[in-house]
Formats: sequence, structure tokens, C-alpha cells
Amino acid sequence: MRGPQPTRIDLTDAEQTQLEAFVRRHSTPQQLVLRAQIVLSAATGLNNAQVGRALAVTVDTVRLWRTRWATLQAVPLADLPIAERLADAPRPGGPSRITPEQVCQIVALACAAPSVSGRPISQWSAAELADAIIQRGIVDRISPRHAARILKKRSQTPPDSVLVDPQQRPGLCHEGGRHLPAVRGRAGLGGTGDRGDQLR
Repeated sequence: MRGPQPTRIDLTDAEQTQLEAFVRRHSTPQQLVLRAQIVLSAATGLNNAQVGRALAVTVDTVRLWRTRWATLQAVPLADLPIAERLADAPRPGGPSRITPEQVCQIVALACAAPSVSGRPISQWSAAELADAIIQRGIVDRISPRHAARILKKRSQTPPDSVLVDPQQRPGLCHEGGRHLPAVRGRAGLGGTGDRGDQLR
């Protein structure tokens, strides 16, 4: 009797190209090279056991990185680069760290109108966004400044630019947080939580 079929991996041309370049890059850590090779091999149609034999790793290791890739594949490469997809998850007892999955949830929340989260405001402030992140259970705690910093990093905009007003910037925030709008904000955003922290 055949066991359960492994999660199917279908790479886009961009994913295939970037993974192959990532593997060839001399500066890529070998541990991440191996994980990229697992994804590339899985995309050829090999099952977990076949990939494991080819790369001399356990079936559990193949299954882990196959599943991780499939889980994050809906997020565009521009929002979650290859290296971050293949990075280690935070270890128990280690320093608190926002995972790629949590970042995706934060971006999706920020790309939705505040009214969706029951907020009686027209656009997000750093303080309101941090509070909504905690209320949604995405993370246990996060400061307004850290929430704004995550969005700045994801949008790849200058330091004085942040998210988000979907009503004023239609089309830049797609469902699931696929694209991040670059919106000008005030320097030092997220420090106090007052109206001066409003994302504009």
C-alpha cells in the first residue's frame, strides 16, 4: 500500500532561477545551499526518500524543507527572499524573533483597512498597528517602533517611509499582503503612540 504523497512543489521561473543562483553563490552558507537543493530536487518530482538519498539527508529533513517552502510560496520573493525562506526557525528559549510567517501576517494586517480589525480610524498609526498585532495573537508583544521597522524593511523604502493607507494607495496592497505601499511618514515613527505617529 502506498503511503501519503509528498507536498507537490511547482517552482515559478523566477523561483527556479533564484534558487539556482543561490546555490551557486560562494557566499551562501552550506546549510542553506543544502536546503535550496532539497527544494530544487523536490520540484523535479522526486519523493522525500529519493531526495534524501540523492542529498544524503534524512527523510524528515526533506519533508521539513519541502513543507516550509510550500507554506511560504504564496508570498512573493520580493517580500520574502530565498535566504529568509530557508532560515532556521527560532529555537525554544532563545531570543525572541519574528518569523517569516509572522511577518507575512503583520504585512497582511497592515495592508487591510483598520476598520477590518475594528479600529475606528481611517489609517494605521504605529501604536494602533502594534496593538492590533498583539490582539490578533500574531506575537505576544511588539513595540510600535518595531512594528513600523518591520514594514519599512519589507517595503524597501527610505528610512522615513512606512505603511499604510490602503484607501489612499489603492492597488499597492493586494490580498494577503502581496505588495507593500511606500508611504511617507515622520522620522522617529512609532515612538510614542500619539497622533504624531500616524502612518501617512
